[in-house]
Parts: sequence; structure tokens; C-alpha cells
Amino acid sequence: MKLIAEDGKLRLTDCVNTKNAFRIIQSIPSKKAEPFKLWLAQVGYERVQEIQDPELAQKRMKELYIQKGYSNEWIEKRVRGIAIRDELTGEWTDRGVNTNKEFSILTAEISKATFDMTPSEYKQHKGLKNENLRDHMNDLELIFTMLGEGATTHIARATDAQGFKINKIAAKEGGTVAGNARKEL
Repeated sequence: MKLIAEDGKLRLTDCVNTKNAFRIIQSIPSKKAEPFKLWLAQVGYERVQEIQDPELAQKRMKELYIQKGYSNEWIEKRVRGIAIRDELTGEWTDRGVNTNKEFSILTAEISKATFDMTPSEYKQHKGLKNENLRDHMNDLELIFTMLGEGATTHIARATDAQGFKINKIAAKEGGTVAGNARKEL
């Protein structure tokens, strides 16, 4: 890749992604790399344990949020929001929504009706770039997001929404439920 050098000019630079950086580190025969190799082995071991017992992954996630300074109340809302989102995406899959692009469009419909902004507009509004938008929501924003997604799931089931177009209508209606609640508050 061409990256800016110290002299301000673009220079061809060797680059790797995170996965390949870890592979390079694994291959280094130096004792100085050993602590990092041990850390990689520990992380790998922990992931294998989480595959065998998914509750461990949830505990680890909560610990990470605590380390970042989030309150236990916020963390519980965030975890509940993840469960509601998973239920919704499972419902969409069962109802013929198949691609990530369709998921993104439906999510944008819910967000637009809930907050008058798509997720990308909301991230821009909050000054976020690559960060997870939901990790930067306050308690009420998380609650309204859960309400929009929960209402969308309920509407999709009640109307037996099949396919992308009908689920898009359900997404707008679910988001409108949350948007009305937000405006009422």
C-alpha cells in the first residue's frame, strides 16, 4: 500500500491485516516474541472454551464493558439489546431476508423511523468512525432501539411478513412504534 512517509510523500509499504500479523509473530523464532506467542495461545484457548460454553463469552463481554467504564445497568440493557437483535435477524432469515445488504436496509428503516436518522447518519451525528454505534448509545437510546427491533419482530410475525419488501414495511412500522414513544417522551 502507499502510505505517507516521514517526508510527507506516499511510499509503497508492506502491510498485513491483523490475522496475518499474528501468523508472522507466531513464526518469529526469537525469545522476545515468546510472551506475545503465549498471549495468543491463551486467547485461542479462551475462545475454544467459549465455543464449548457460550456463557463464558457473555461473561467476557460484560467484563470488557466494565473495563471500559460502563455501568452494570447499561451493560444489562446492551446484552438484552443483542438478544433482541439476534431474535430479529433470525426472524428475517426465516422470512426470506438473505443478504447483509437487505439486513442493513431493514436496520436503516427501523433507525430512520425511530431516531429520524439512519445508522450511518447517527454515527456521523455522534462523531463516530469505526466504532460500534450501540456501544455509544445512552440508556434511552438502547431502549428505543430494542423497542423498534422488538416491535418489528412482533409485526413481522403477526402479519406473516415474507420476503424483503414486506419485511421492509414491518421494519418501518416497528421503527415508528419506537419513534412515537421517543417523541412522546
